[in-house]
Amino acid sequence: MNDLSPILQDAYLECVAFSVSGQLYCLDIMNVREIRRWAKVTTLPHADSHVLGVMNLRGNVVPVYDLSAHFGLGKTGTSQRNVVIIADINDQTFGLLVESVSEIMAVSRSDVQDTPAGAKGTQGNLIEGLISVGDDMAQLVDLKHLLRSTDIDL
Repeated sequence: MNDLSPILQDAYLECVAFSVSGQLYCLDIMNVREIRRWAKVTTLPHADSHVLGVMNLRGNVVPVYDLSAHFGLGKTGTSQRNVVIIADINDQTFGLLVESVSEIMAVSRSDVQDTPAGAKGTQGNLIEGLISVGDDMAQLVDLKHLLRSTDIDL
C-alpha cells in the first residue's frame, strides 16, 4: 500500500482529504480501512444527534457518525453522492459520513501547522493541525479525540 521507505514514511504523512459542510478535512490514511457509498443505516433510539446509527459491515456492527453534526456545522443530508469513510483506531471500527472524498495526499509532517489556540473552541482537540492545500486549508482530524468525544472507550 505504501511505496515510501521507512525513513520517508516518518517524514511524510499520507492523508485522505474529504469535504464536510463545504470545508476541507483530512485523516491519516493509516486509520482509513475503506471508503464506501452511502447506504441506509439502522437508527438507534436516544442516540446523540451526531450518531446516525449502525451499519452491517461484513457481519460486524459499525457505528456511523455524521461529522458535520459532530462539529456543530449542521446535519449532512444523506444522499447517494455522500460517502462513509470506514476508519479504525485502537481496535475500534466506525464510519464517518462525509460529503465527498477528494484525494489522497502526502505532506511533509513539518508542513502540518498547529491549530491556533484562540480558534480551538470547546472541542478544539478534534483538529490535530492544519495543512495548506493550494489556496485552501485542510483540517487534520484527530480520531482519538473524536472517539473520546463520542463516549467510546479507547
